[in-house]
Amino acid sequence: MATMLEFIKTVLVKVSFDKKLFEKELRKALKVLLPEDVKRLKTWCYEHFNEKYHVVLNQYFSKHQLAL
Repeated sequence: MATMLEFIKTVLVKVSFDKKLFEKELRKALKVLLPEDVKRLKTWCYEHFNEKYHVVLNQYFSKHQLAL
C-alpha cells in the first residue's frame, strides 16, 4: 500500500506540466502531510522540480515553515 507521501509525489509528477496545478497540489499536500513527511517532500521536490519551479518551491516551503 502506498503512503500518502508517495501518492502526493505521483500527483505532483503528473501535474508538473502546469504551474497552477502544481501549486494547487503542493498547497494541498502541505495541509495534509505530517511535519516529517513535509521535510521528505521538500527534499524530493527540490531534487525533481528545482529547475522548473524553484520560485514556487521557495514560496510554499517558506510559508509552511512559518506556519509550523
